[in-house]
Amino acid sequence: MSVPVAWATAWRTWQMTRRAYPWSYAIGTVLPAALAIALAYLGYHAVGAGTVADDFTAGAGTTAYLAYIAVGATAFQFTVRLILWSAKALITEQREGTLGALLVAPAGRFPYLLGFTGFALTSSLVEFLALGVVIAAFGIAIPVSSPLGLLLGALALVTTVFALSVGLGGLMIAAGEAHISQNTVFILLGLLGGYTFPRSYLPEWARWCAELLPTTAAVDVLHGATTGGQSLADLLPRLGVCVLVAAGYLLLGLLYLPRAEARAVERTY
Repeated sequence: MSVPVAWATAWRTWQMTRRAYPWSYAIGTVLPAALAIALAYLGYHAVGAGTVADDFTAGAGTTAYLAYIAVGATAFQFTVRLILWSAKALITEQREGTLGALLVAPAGRFPYLLGFTGFALTSSLVEFLALGVVIAAFGIAIPVSSPLGLLLGALALVTTVFALSVGLGGLMIAAGEAHISQNTVFILLGLLGGYTFPRSYLPEWARWCAELLPTTAAVDVLHGATTGGQSLADLLPRLGVCVLVAAGYLLLGLLYLPRAEARAVERTY
């Protein structure tokens, strides 16, 4: 891995974004998570009278409904934000007419994507500090049973999203579009990934499909380390699954990316 390439990519993107970043877009990306938390707060108090059903407690392992939603909504919006930055890096180069120059540049694609993800991670963390204000405003307290497990879960989520973004970015430049592919991924992750409701609500076949998604195990770790009340030892098996799934997605993405780039060049020239 070339550290100078990754650093130069992250620094270049930071400088470009700092000069011409639409802050209204940043607010727009945080609002969906804030709205999900607000609706959950309204439903919990106005409809549920401050109680949750037994099947939720059995599936989620907690009665802290609002904290569960806050963790899940934040994780999902963070996933979306990271994919929008990382997976669309190559197609953004394609749209700006610089993909050809990037492909012939003496720089590896892996450090380039890693540098872009590093910038995306930093900028997304800054933006999502606003969500902490929203959660505090609703008086939602999020318990943390394993701080180290929570940190490892967050790293696992970033790693799995990066692994997914490598192949997804290749698919975008090969197909020459981004919206259909990215929104399909968002729908699958949102419906099957267990972000804001227990996967026990899903039919058996859907739960098996969810295990194939890269972020499912990482989300389980985040919930387990917070509202789930689990220790680090309890979380280790799911962290192991995160590593295996991320390695699989990353390998497939790196194998597919050169073919996608060749296809993109053929379509362009």
